[in-house]
Amino acid sequence: MSGQTNPVVSTPHGAVRGRYEHGVAVFRGIPYAAPPFGPRRFRPPVPPEPWEGVRDAGSFGPTAPKPPYSEAFARYLSDPAIPGDDCLNLNVWTPEPGPGARLPVLVWLHGGALTRGSSAVPVYDGRTFARDGVVCVSINYRLGVEGYGLFPDAPANAGLRDQIAALEWVRDSIAAFGGDPGRVTVAGQSAGAISTGALLASPRAQGLFRRAVLQSGAPEASDRDKVRRMVRRMASRLKIPATAEAFAAADRDQLLRAQAEVGRFSSPVLGGPGFGIVVDGDVLPRDPLEALLDGGTAPGVDLMMGWTRDEYRLWLVPGGLLERVDRLGAVALAGARARCHCGNEVVRGYRALRPGAGAAETVGQLVTDHLLRIPMHRTADARPAGSSYLYEFAWPSNLPGLGACHALELGFVFDSGDGPDARRLAGEGAPQELADAMHGAWVRFAETGDPGWPAWDATHPVHVFGDGAPHTAHGPLDAEYDLWKADVTAPRGTRPRRLVRR
Repeated sequence: MSGQTNPVVSTPHGAVRGRYEHGVAVFRGIPYAAPPFGPRRFRPPVPPEPWEGVRDAGSFGPTAPKPPYSEAFARYLSDPAIPGDDCLNLNVWTPEPGPGARLPVLVWLHGGALTRGSSAVPVYDGRTFARDGVVCVSINYRLGVEGYGLFPDAPANAGLRDQIAALEWVRDSIAAFGGDPGRVTVAGQSAGAISTGALLASPRAQGLFRRAVLQSGAPEASDRDKVRRMVRRMASRLKIPATAEAFAAADRDQLLRAQAEVGRFSSPVLGGPGFGIVVDGDVLPRDPLEALLDGGTAPGVDLMMGWTRDEYRLWLVPGGLLERVDRLGAVALAGARARCHCGNEVVRGYRALRPGAGAAETVGQLVTDHLLRIPMHRTADARPAGSSYLYEFAWPSNLPGLGACHALELGFVFDSGDGPDARRLAGEGAPQELADAMHGAWVRFAETGDPGWPAWDATHPVHVFGDGAPHTAHGPLDAEYDLWKADVTAPRGTRPRRLVRR
């Protein structure tokens, strides 16, 4: 607003000066922890050094070290890289920067397979949440080997520890920005949703948030051997020991190149070694899905979970992998069965339900259901009545081949679809009424815990965005769910390992 003085807010570490933009106050690049380099590299986060005077918070802070997307993916996904060591920072958008407002708070955890992404991605502009009465916080956290490498001489899950430190900052500081520390919603997409699932199960995060949103990422823990394999392959390329001490002494750019090289054949569809959150007996004592299915974890937290109808198309369309999987036919289907730990009956059932589908579509739906929809169904089944809400995003992109793919819903959730970065996935002419519906649901959930459709119960209500007018369908695709349940309960010796347990 013209004529307004730039807002200044005090935090436990010093005062920050933001900007008024589009009628809301925004503070960017506020450190919530010290730079994680030098003696702090591969170590848990520690508070930042306090500063004197007023720190300018007009620009996004440094992003965590990360390799760029491949050319095929960069066509669809933007990922700004901002140099600097002070990468454990966050941003705040607020309509009322001062104590007393007690507004609901939404804390955003970005996606990117725990190896890419940042809070500076333009689609994650939090001003629309602030415009609608929700204080929005977006954070950076350590990625790849810096955040999720598994070493014998360093604690695991540094990136998850960063997220907890950011939530502690929110607890201690957000009231001064107009937020209510007792009404915090943690929301994330893809790797950010997997992180949210881990936070639900982490004893150290209990009491730091009231609600959680998991978009296209279910609670899970990665196999420790797969993470170790990534570290060992990097160490082999760098000709150094697979220890935190040796990695901390290595050149940062060389680490990123080695990480990109050893990780280029991993994907959600193909599997393979990769970085991920692991059970460590400390910050994450149990597999998050197992903990949630037991029913006693995070009992007072409301959940909203969902997926996009064609998640797999973002994983298969770039680079022409969709066509290659179709050509592989039966070989690809056998690989999907192994990837999903399911029996022949599940694969045959999917093919019968989609008689015209090619191998790639069948494989994609199998993997999507295995990784996302089935774990979310099971999690909702285990939660207290009235506390879980499920949705499906079904609007197909205007770009050829993408359908309702992974990450397409982000421009609608943030109501940022008029920007060039959202158009990378959506194309031109994305429907504003769909953005109004989705963004409005997220605002209502942050405010009240009810996004506006029936809570999960025995009828399996799933709210569908984008397949005509937004509506609630009861039991959509339950035929596939029944196939998986039958496979899980088949007699011993007639099926492979149990679904989802990894």
